Amino acid sequence: MALKFDTRYPSIDDLRTKAQKKIPKFAFEYLDGGCNEDVNLIRNTSELREVQLKPNYLRKHHGSSQKTKLFGIEYDAPFGIAPVGLQGLMWPNSPEILAKAAFEHNIPFILSTVTTTSIERASELTEGKAWFQLYHPSEDSLRDDIIKRAEAAECPVLVILCDVPTFGFRPRDIRNGLAMPPKMNLANILEGFTHPHWSLQTLKHGIPNFATLKPYMPKNLDLKQLGKFMDQTFSGRLNEEKIKPIRDMWKGKLVLKGVASEYDTEEAIRLGLDGIIVSNHGGRQLDAGQSTVKPLSTIAEKYGDKIEVMMDSGVRSGPDVARAMASGAKFTFMGRSFMYGVSALGKKGGNHTISLLKTELQQVMEQLCCENTSDFPNHLIK
Repeated sequence: MALKFDTRYPSIDDLRTKAQKKIPKFAFEYLDGGCNEDVNLIRNTSELREVQLKPNYLRKHHGSSQKTKLFGIEYDAPFGIAPVGLQGLMWPNSPEILAKAAFEHNIPFILSTVTTTSIERASELTEGKAWFQLYHPSEDSLRDDIIKRAEAAECPVLVILCDVPTFGFRPRDIRNGLAMPPKMNLANILEGFTHPHWSLQTLKHGIPNFATLKPYMPKNLDLKQLGKFMDQTFSGRLNEEKIKPIRDMWKGKLVLKGVASEYDTEEAIRLGLDGIIVSNHGGRQLDAGQSTVKPLSTIAEKYGDKIEVMMDSGVRSGPDVARAMASGAKFTFMGRSFMYGVSALGKKGGNHTISLLKTELQQVMEQLCCENTSDFPNHLIK
């Protein structure tokens, strides 16, 4: 499809600036912030951008293609939309906007368990191509039912999350009342009044809720009860005993997200997983951890022929995608970049952001004389 984007916003930073003005402070800070002092949030992108690439200007060039095969499926670009929780809080209907845009552009969209559109709706919008990320339930029966729903929705890939053994400590969200249980304090209510477009869209689409979890939640929960329900329903720490039943049950591709060490990579291979996403949850869980690009290069070099190695966290732009792939990622995912786009431009934000990223990446590939995405490592300056 033709790549068209709004020339008033020719960068992700432009979209971020617009989003900050357009949505309430509590929603923007939930999207934009990391944990503790934001050290690893900043490190993710700054250390990725230290990666340098080598162009070959006089080599014969036959054109550059972004098409990338992953799990037997050919996508039109080597990046996808990462799972993000509470998307409808940031911009109403945003997961549906992004799922539809991903389908139209033939890139993967991953739906979070705790976002505001259901597995079934995401599948409907993508004709069964949406991936699903599972937060691990405490009860086996709930786990099995959600997995059966993902299977019935024809999700090709199930992503299980290993980097949330505890919820991150996020001072902004605590101040804004977005810790569990959430609350609408006076400041948040006033923010809604001062952002009328966001408020009108929220009224139009309804108060966001955890759509996938709705069948399992008691009716008419107040906010305090909702927090208690979430705490009791999910147990984030994964281990072999929790992963093996999922592997036995799930016949599609199974991916472990949140990998940051060789040990966890080896365990994923031993347990029969098909892929890993090297990630630190966008710097939202462990402020004292490494940036994602640091373990990526070692993991990809050592295990890339045994398991599909992907990456998210810190990737913001087309050049960032190129840097990550040159460092060994087979594929990349972004969360904030797409949410900035939708928060800034509403229903046009998904197509705009994907088109912008494709345009940026194409320019990098042609500049490098990189014909295929698998050639990126040949341009890495070590």
